[in-house]
Amino acid sequence: MSFDEKMLLIRNYDLWSHITDEEYEELKIVHRYLETKKNDFVYFEAQHHNKLYFLKEGFIKVGYIDEQGREVIKEIIQKGEIFGQITLEKNNLNGEFAKAYKSDVSLCAFTIDDFEKLLAKKPELALKYNRQMGAKLRILESRLQNLLRKDVKTRLLFFLGKLLLMQEGKDTPKGYCINNYLTHEDIANLIGSSRQTVTTLLNEMADANLVHITRQQLCFPDVKGFQKMVSVI
Repeated sequence: MSFDEKMLLIRNYDLWSHITDEEYEELKIVHRYLETKKNDFVYFEAQHHNKLYFLKEGFIKVGYIDEQGREVIKEIIQKGEIFGQITLEKNNLNGEFAKAYKSDVSLCAFTIDDFEKLLAKKPELALKYNRQMGAKLRILESRLQNLLRKDVKTRLLFFLGKLLLMQEGKDTPKGYCINNYLTHEDIANLIGSSRQTVTTLLNEMADANLVHITRQQLCFPDVKGFQKMVSVI
């Protein structure tokens, strides 16, 4: 991939969709294009880092290691999302790791200093960034509330409903299907349950013809009915 092709990637993000040609030229200087192999780390728990990342292609697993040495997933970052030092703190040891998940990934990285300079020069960009981060925090808060207040089955239904909203799918003979990139273990980590419980609940949902899950797809035979059910949870 040529230098100019790499630079064009940044314009695919909604945050940068309205930048001028002059600002685009400046972006060529201040951001780096990175490629990371599957299962390699973008950053480690014990690493001080001061960068913000925009995921161009692939998935990123963000998590931490608990006191028992188990990997706990905080979130799975998808194409077009932002991760890293989203609070714009510098050299912060935030106790989490980020690594390429499922496949190789490509991303754009900014240092906090460079990104803050861009925000200072373009207030519209700063406002848009604040809105995106506000939406991200609301999603995380909603997940926390579900963990505290709802039973596992309700949490699973809510989680599947969120996946349905976040992805564009297609109608098939099996119903409305979206891509699936998560294992039962991943889902269990993300909703605060065990793999065995998630597997049991997904089997029950399949028997009830609510949702059918494979390694490649999540299919909803009655997608409107499922969305209506989740909306009142």
